[in-house]
Amino acid sequence: MSLLGAFALPHPPLAVPGVGRGQEKGIGKTLEAFNEVSKEIAELAPETIVFITPHNVLYADYFHISPGTTARGDFRRFGDTGTSFEARYDAEMAGEIERLASGHGIPAGGLGEREKNLDHGVTVPMWFIELNYKGYKTVRISQSGMEPSVHYRLGKIIAEAAEALGRKTVLIASSDMSHKLKADGPYGFAPEGPEFDHIVSEALSGGDFMALFRIPAALRESAAECGYNSLMVLAGCFDKRKAGARLLSYEGPFGVGYAIAAFTPGEPDGSRDFLEQFSHFAEKKARESRDTEDDYRALARSSLEYTVKNGAALPLPGGLPDELLCRRAGVFVSLHKNGSLRGCVGTISPTAESIADEIIQNAVSAGLHDNRFEPVEASELPYLTYKVDVLSAAEPISGPEELDVMRYGVIVTSGYRRGLLLPNLDGVDTVDEQISIARRKAGIPDGTPVKLERFEVVRHE
Repeated sequence: MSLLGAFALPHPPLAVPGVGRGQEKGIGKTLEAFNEVSKEIAELAPETIVFITPHNVLYADYFHISPGTTARGDFRRFGDTGTSFEARYDAEMAGEIERLASGHGIPAGGLGEREKNLDHGVTVPMWFIELNYKGYKTVRISQSGMEPSVHYRLGKIIAEAAEALGRKTVLIASSDMSHKLKADGPYGFAPEGPEFDHIVSEALSGGDFMALFRIPAALRESAAECGYNSLMVLAGCFDKRKAGARLLSYEGPFGVGYAIAAFTPGEPDGSRDFLEQFSHFAEKKARESRDTEDDYRALARSSLEYTVKNGAALPLPGGLPDELLCRRAGVFVSLHKNGSLRGCVGTISPTAESIADEIIQNAVSAGLHDNRFEPVEASELPYLTYKVDVLSAAEPISGPEELDVMRYGVIVTSGYRRGLLLPNLDGVDTVDEQISIARRKAGIPDGTPVKLERFEVVRHE
């Protein structure tokens, strides 16, 4: 196997002495582990080091692989004007990854470059690597907005590319953990921060990549991490293969979690097919959700599934309760896949003859016409869960003091611009945040006077 090893490395610029100017002493365990990894990489002597970074250009549906033959990097934006890098790209390796990804239906390549210079997700690990080892070539790949399982598949492809070219390769998963570990840290505290870091540290320590798969999207978001998908790429490199795993350090004294872990490839092991295992797990969870569906959610599911499979709108089913057939209301339908939002479309006020008709049309719109996502494909249907929010009539209010983020949704209006935000959403804790997000959705600048309305929601989830 041409993949020699893989390492999970954080990217705090202050770890570099020219940036930290003494502050780096506060993460002594991290520095010791960085130096240990540097020496291990020197012993492995890879021809190519592949960096997966969360801090270069990120596309929702595309893995950006930095093009060209060379790139420079430095720490000027962090106050260090004396440190710089010159990286040589392995264009052949990058091309092979792109070719294999295309063959597996994964969009990846060098299109859409916005920043040629190396980002700190690469330069911080590179600074420590080059204390003991130089002369290698580089491939820089950005995370994407695609789901974690696709990042895992990219890891499989990177290992295949190294094998196909006979390229001695090391992979670096650039990955800070939670940014919400301390109340006095730069991002504040959330209880999900330590929880996320504990789960990931345990998973890295034992090479338990299935534990990574099972981390809910809501937990990742609340923890404010920036390297989870880098770790999923690393995990994919060891698909169906044993992995020697060592957690070399973990600490978070500044409010951000820094973990360093090392992985070495072992013998093939078909029982470590984590992608297939997670597919079964996710389908089981969606099936359990389907077994508890009420009439609202069941109708949303039936509508989208019928349209995806038949290319036509679902005829109004018989046997629906009067509350669905005799009332009119605005309705939002949300789709989730593996805990992540897959589409959400709704109507502020009724546009159809009944709530049932509103659900039927909005479920299809959420699955096929939400511009933030690609249309749902038939293969995804078994993994989707549904949420239906039925809105009360909106009522005008005199000011923010009449809002409650848990009870009321808000509508902001300025001229022809109108934005809505539902109540009781993860990560929206204050009325000011609620109004600000609704403004952004409508394209209404801060400071522009707005008319406020509120509404209540009956949520089916």
